[in-house]
Amino acid sequence: MGGGKKIVKAYKPYGDLVTFCEPYWYQGFPTPYYTENHIKFRDVVRNFIETEIKPNVDTWLKEGKGYPVSLHEKAYKAGVQGILYPKELGGTQPDDYDSFYEIILWDEMARCGGAGPLGQMSINSMALPPIIQYGSDQIKQRVVKDVVQGRKQCSLMISEPWAGSDVANIRTTAVRKGDKYIVNGQKKWITGGLIADYFTALVRTGGPGAGGLSLLLLEKDMPGISVRKMETQFDNTHNTTFVELEDVEVPVSNLIGEEGKGFGYIMVNFNHERFVIAIGSCRSSRLCYQEAFHESMTRKVFGRKLIENGVIRWKLAEMARQIEALQDNIERIAFQFSSGVPDSALGSQCALLKVQASKTFEYCAREAVQVFGGSGIVKEGRGKLVERLYREVRGVAIPGGSEEILLDLAIRTAVRKAAKL
Repeated sequence: MGGGKKIVKAYKPYGDLVTFCEPYWYQGFPTPYYTENHIKFRDVVRNFIETEIKPNVDTWLKEGKGYPVSLHEKAYKAGVQGILYPKELGGTQPDDYDSFYEIILWDEMARCGGAGPLGQMSINSMALPPIIQYGSDQIKQRVVKDVVQGRKQCSLMISEPWAGSDVANIRTTAVRKGDKYIVNGQKKWITGGLIADYFTALVRTGGPGAGGLSLLLLEKDMPGISVRKMETQFDNTHNTTFVELEDVEVPVSNLIGEEGKGFGYIMVNFNHERFVIAIGSCRSSRLCYQEAFHESMTRKVFGRKLIENGVIRWKLAEMARQIEALQDNIERIAFQFSSGVPDSALGSQCALLKVQASKTFEYCAREAVQVFGGSGIVKEGRGKLVERLYREVRGVAIPGGSEEILLDLAIRTAVRKAAKL
């Protein structure tokens, strides 16, 4: 860091001023990470969420059509969506961009309280990096700017009915014939498939195992691609889909990077995905705490407020303890990213982070519903937000690597390092 002194500053309290209802630095505590420019960006995102998204979520769910895709262009023009990408790619990154801008983006987005409004923005941020890092100039010129600026959408296409976390055993084949690949197979749990114009697809171009996998850019209008919606446990203004690929002809020029290196590209890409999921989960956990705290301050049971019961205060304290630990962990990893530590060196850290996030969210959602009682199990009234969030938990614990797989990954990585010492 050059030996310079890190600037630590406190900012004017913002949002819900009840302790733990907002991140510590929102509530007037000093921070070494956030600057006045971060504050300005936070204000932009919160204003967009409060005016364009939160008032409409229930209507979008009721109509069953999902949020309007045009919202992405609006988010870009508002200065929200482009923050993730440099100006040369059509983005709006400031000169001082770091991973703490991204924390603000996904944290504030998660204040919608589930249901996935504008959810494709996070999927685009997971599907574009392999194209940006490894794709040819012609692919990048054709795809990236339109997605960054909200005119087009791009989804990841990895998981299959028989291969979720077991990525190395992907079965979808891409057989080269002349200047084309012929792609056949099935893809499952593809988020955003109904609105995606492009897919960053993991396919088998070679033999068995990780070394036979490559990345291809598929385009929605290619004959042989069929997409259908899959109903989910959680409310969804976005979409989760099943994709069938039958003799899809893909130009060889749509190869992303080199043949046989797709597995490595995707493994590194997963670290950012887990980071994004963890940020949203932290805010979802905080929403559970926030709703439960305010309910306990007003609701009376047996003649006294819920908050007067020690067991309720204990529940809230346990929620707050886990949330604040998760927030600190997220910021620690963001500092590593911002300090230039490569994704490839943070696999274990991002794996454990996502597990901590899903377990924290699971605990907070459960206890929030317990605080609300019967109001927490119906989709209306004062408990409807915690009811919705409760059904979101498994959608965090499983995608991006299940808890069991990620815990094992972290220790297997440590074992490999120990063997070399």
